Parts: sequence; structure tokens; C-alpha cells
Amino acid sequence: MARTFICGFHVVTGRLRAAPASVAEIYIDAARDDARSKALVKLAAEKGVRVMQVESNRLDGFAKGARHQGVVASAESSTTATKSLDDLLDTVTGPPLLLVLDGVTDPHNLGACLRVADGAGVHAVIAPKDRACGINATVSKVASGAAEVMPYFMVTNLARTLEELKERNIWIIGTMDDAEKSLYESEFPASGAWVFGAEGKGMRRLTRDKCDLRVKIPMLGSVESLNVSVSVGICLFEARRRRATVR
Repeated sequence: MARTFICGFHVVTGRLRAAPASVAEIYIDAARDDARSKALVKLAAEKGVRVMQVESNRLDGFAKGARHQGVVASAESSTTATKSLDDLLDTVTGPPLLLVLDGVTDPHNLGACLRVADGAGVHAVIAPKDRACGINATVSKVASGAAEVMPYFMVTNLARTLEELKERNIWIIGTMDDAEKSLYESEFPASGAWVFGAEGKGMRRLTRDKCDLRVKIPMLGSVESLNVSVSVGICLFEARRRRATVR
């Protein structure tokens, strides 16, 4: 399993709680002696992970420009890499809720989408290998721990993956500005994969063609569109709200 350096208190703490076995070592700035660092050291001891106090410049070298807040951990690059999407879906109880990102390549946007997906109870996030970024230090930082627990699958052929989801009776719901009906006017099943394209470009034609339903977020002001993570949040929490109201 490949290893990487993850940075920041939120990220390292989240990984320790979710998958302590994936953390090899934790490095903390020797100059820090505050309550936050002490709490992390205590948690690491409970999880059986070694903590080393090092100079700040060594942390800078590990982080390679990322803001580390005085803590860096050596950990597996992904805690979900050994499980396939099919394996995960086989274990889901109830209607699956999935997020598909077609062309979201900015790590800040990906991190924000992972954070929203985790909050909405999404089972997995899917992206194409050729039009996405992987989980890196920036993604982990922005995701505030969600990147460490949210299954993220980069697939070779997104159109084929969407077809395979359909075979599981999972609706493919595309979000686009030119859809006929808004999110709030549309009827959709609880079992769904919500697809979002990159800002400006939108989703690819093949991806659009695979959608069973297309919806738009009604825009009432002067701006034409929202940041992709904001759009993701609006749609996923509306989907979650409707599930909660179904008896």
C-alpha cells in the first residue's frame, strides 16, 4: 500500500478515529504544547500509533507547501483502495445514494464535495480517472477528515460504470442548467446516483446520455451558476430530506 503525508489536526484526527491501522507515524511540532496537540497525542496513544516531536522545518518538508498546523502523519494514501465499488454496493442496506463527479479536477472543489457527501450520508463518490484529481494533501485539508472516511472510486470508463449502476436499479440523475424541470419540481427515487459536471464545462455528452433524469437548481439572482460543491450540497440534502419524509 502506497503511503503519503496527511496534514492538519482535522485530517490526522479523522484518520486516527476512522482507520488507525492505516497511520504509521505522527509528527508534531516540538514547539507546540497546547491542549489541541496534547489531545492528539493522547488519542494516538489510545490507538497505538507512535508520535514523534520534530522541528517545524522538517514538517514543512513533509507537507511540501501544504498548511500543516504543526502536525503531519505518514499514512496509507487511501483507506478504501482495497474495496471495489461493486463490493461496497453489495454491503449497502437500503437505497444507495451516490455522488458522481464528471470533470471536477480542482482539489479544493473535490475536498469540499467530499465533505458535503459525508455530511449527506453518501455511500460513495465516483469520478473518471481521466478527468479528476486524486486524494492529495489539499483535498484532505479542505475535506476536514471526510477524505479519510468517504469511499472515492476513480473508474476507467464512467459511462460503463453508470450503466452498471442502472443494472442495480440505481437512477442516474444529472444536474444541468438547461434541464426542463427544477430539483424541486422533479420526482426521483430514493436510490440514485447524482451526477455533476465541472463548472463552466458541465458533464460530457456520453455522461449526459446515460442520465435517466435531468434537473436544475433554480437561480433567482443575477449569477448564472453556483460552485459545484454548493450545488452538490443542495441536491444531496434535498434527496436526503425526501427520504426522511417517505413513510
